[in-house]
Amino acid sequence: MIPTAPPDQHEIPFAERRSRSHRFRRRGIFLLPSLFTVGNLLCGYYASAITLTGNGDDLDRAAKAIGLAILFDSLDGRLARLLKANTDFGIQFDSLADVVSFGIAPALLSYAWGVRHLPGFGSSALIQQIGHFGWWFCFAFVVCCAWRLARFNIQGMAPGSSKYFIGMPTPAAAGVIAATVHAFPAPLQDKWWSIAWICATLFLAALMTSTIRFYSFKDIPLTRKQRSLSVVPLALLCAAIWRWSESVLFLMAYSYTVIGVTLHVLRFVRHRFAPRKA
Repeated sequence: MIPTAPPDQHEIPFAERRSRSHRFRRRGIFLLPSLFTVGNLLCGYYASAITLTGNGDDLDRAAKAIGLAILFDSLDGRLARLLKANTDFGIQFDSLADVVSFGIAPALLSYAWGVRHLPGFGSSALIQQIGHFGWWFCFAFVVCCAWRLARFNIQGMAPGSSKYFIGMPTPAAAGVIAATVHAFPAPLQDKWWSIAWICATLFLAALMTSTIRFYSFKDIPLTRKQRSLSVVPLALLCAAIWRWSESVLFLMAYSYTVIGVTLHVLRFVRHRFAPRKA
């Protein structure tokens, strides 16, 4: 049997060549969101590694890496929706990366910054007890992060609205820890502040698994034409973060948390004491 030569490119019908080219382009487009997810994962891995081996300055670098992971995480999702490149694989890959960047990395950073540098760590009985509670509370943060991501993959956004998340988003909870360390890089040296910090870490873990609604910012039409003046507040915000990143990011992280909890309390009170119809 005489082997036949492959058909010349010009002999392939135009529709088939166009279909192949489109398929190759689609494969490339699907890789773009995954590259941002890899960047997210890299930042989480770097933050975890430098937290385990570093001092006060390295803890600040770990906090900055978590902040950069938040940026990558927000970009990969928006890019996937913009290119219509959402896949089940991409969703699972993003969730696994988030466990590292917004679960393990901030938990290690919280423990290293809030507990590990206490005077008498490893020798004082009281400090050892604080260290044990800190270890378990930070581990609870990792568990709640993974639980929150699994629930989101199954349930999605709040019922009837794409404007709100159910429970505090994992990047926001990690952002509170990272912003705090970035604003105050020196590790805690007082045992009472350390106790308050590990309780705050547990509170953030509880917020992730709660049913409190947090604004998602997904209804902001970033891909549509906007007024030219809309670039002014965005430029001012970027400039403020560049110049006063410690204060601005700290206020942004805590404001998001406080506003979400406050609105939930107000909704609860209004529903609780609303006049009932006979």
